[in-house]
This record gives sequence, structure tokens and C-alpha cells, in this order.
Amino acid sequence: MKKLNAKMLNVKQIASIATLSLGIAMSSTGHSAVSSPNVTIKGTYAKTQYPILFVHGMFGFDTLGTDTFGMDYFYQVLPDLARNGATTYAAQVSPLESTEVRGEQLLTQVEEVMAITGATKLNLIGHSHGGPTIRYIEAVKPQYVASLTGVGGTFRGSKVADLVLSNNASTALVSAISDYLLGPVITLASSNPSLPISTERSLQSISVAGSSTFNTTYPTPALASSCTANGATSNNGVYYYSWTGTSQLTNVFDLLDVGVSTLAPLAYGSLDNDGLVPRCSARFGKVIRDNYSLTHLDEVNLVLGMRGLFAPDPVTLYRQHANRLKLQGL
Repeated sequence: MKKLNAKMLNVKQIASIATLSLGIAMSSTGHSAVSSPNVTIKGTYAKTQYPILFVHGMFGFDTLGTDTFGMDYFYQVLPDLARNGATTYAAQVSPLESTEVRGEQLLTQVEEVMAITGATKLNLIGHSHGGPTIRYIEAVKPQYVASLTGVGGTFRGSKVADLVLSNNASTALVSAISDYLLGPVITLASSNPSLPISTERSLQSISVAGSSTFNTTYPTPALASSCTANGATSNNGVYYYSWTGTSQLTNVFDLLDVGVSTLAPLAYGSLDNDGLVPRCSARFGKVIRDNYSLTHLDEVNLVLGMRGLFAPDPVTLYRQHANRLKLQGL
């Protein structure tokens, strides 16, 4: 092996080395585009009529690493629902790409879950950029959708993306780090290294202008004309739900969450957000609640379930929602 000259390493080389190192440390066998927990069923509280497919947001994944040494994006959520009778799957779409690209990837996985389970439609739950991503499925294949649920969804965009895009230098820096380091690390560690990555297209999609364009191209009655109004709760048999948080700091030991949760207050100059997505943007269909004491990462129980002392348990919120879907006949 040739000796590496540290002075000659460029961004792509550093990314390749980091990716390879993490891949070795967290090696896992290849898996299907969707993953499902293997647990013992103990009840039927969350047993919905249709399977539930979870969709991650930016920098997201289904599972990093292995069952022995790894972490789920929706941490502990899917196994809990499965133990309570639900049929649950986690999708793995590009961690950084446009809504349309992610949507097409998700469409393939929706059809995969339907083929595996024999279901005629699915309940889709999307966090952050996963919100618009699941909306894409209804736009192109509404017959596949029983319900759409957004959690901290970027339905109207986030000025955090606009802030990054407004400066060419910051866009270039973020894109270099994400396209050649963070993105490849995530896709490799989740056993999907072939997924395309584009930070700039991802930021454009969740920007305020990009979200507005998407909503015009793919209109939905679930998004009201303003933040003070309520959107439709159902349309043509598809039911809509959402919830979000409005906290920026819930656990000082959760350093990743603390860093992420400073972005929206800087971009908006206010605290009416979960640290990354404003409350207005997340309101979609029937709003379960739009002011939980949760940050953007708390909403999916990251990192490792750390949250505020008096904050609601995210796992419980998803279990209750599955029961809500069950009672609705979904």
C-alpha cells in the first residue's frame, strides 16, 4: 500500500477514508430497502389495518450499524409498535436529495412493502423532510395511501435552508462536508452506499421558496391557506395528521441536539420552532399538537432517547398515534 501524504489529501480522499473506517467499524450485511423489527407481539393496541412505513428526514437513515451495535433513526419506536401489534417498516431514502428524488425512491419501497405484506395501501409517517417526501406518494399514487402523518415536517420549508443558501461560501462548505463526508458515511453505515447525494438540492427543497414551489406543483387540502387556519383532515379517503415541538434545549447532555436546535432561532429570530422547523411549517391536516416540549431530534427519540425531564415520551406518542389510526380503521 502506498504511503499517504497528509498534505496532499483533498476533501474527497478524506471522505473516502472516513467512510471506509466507519464502514469497517459498523459493518453490517446488506438489507432490503426497507427494514422491519423482529420482536415478539404482546398486544394489539397499535394493530392498524394497514402497515406503517416510517420515513426519515435530512441526514437520516433507517438503521446505522447492526442489531448488536447500531441505532435507529426512530429510536425504539418501531419495535415498540411491533410489540403492540403494528406491522412496521423503516424506509431508507437519500439522506440529502430533492423531495422528488427521495419521493421516487420511497415509491419503490412503498410498493415493496405492499408486495411483502399483501396490503393495498399504507400509513406513511415522515419526520422533517420526510413530511414532503411522503406527500409525494399521495401526489403520484394516491391509491397507495391510507394516511399521511408529518412530525416536525418541513411542509412550508425552513429558513435555516434559506440562510445557508443565501451565502455562496456557506453553501459550498456545507455541500463539501455533506456530499463527500457525512452523506457517504450515513449511506454506507446503513448499507445503502449507492444512494445519490446532493446537499444543494436538499436545501433547495426544504427552503421556503422550494417548499412553496413543491406545494404549488403538488397541492393538498391538508395545508391551510395560512398558519392560523386548519387544513383538511381527510380527502378522498386519505387521512392527514401532524404534530411538532417548540423546544430548543431539553437535555444539556445531548450535544448533537443542542447544536441542531440553535439553527432555527438564529434564522427566525424567535423561539416558535423546534430548533430547526417553525411551528407553522409543521402544521398539516389534523394537528394533534403543535407545542410539545420536544426539539427536532427529540421528536424521533434521538439521540438514544435523551430528552427533557418533564417532556413527553416520543415512543408513547407514536404508540398512541398508531392506536388513533387503528380506531379510524386505518
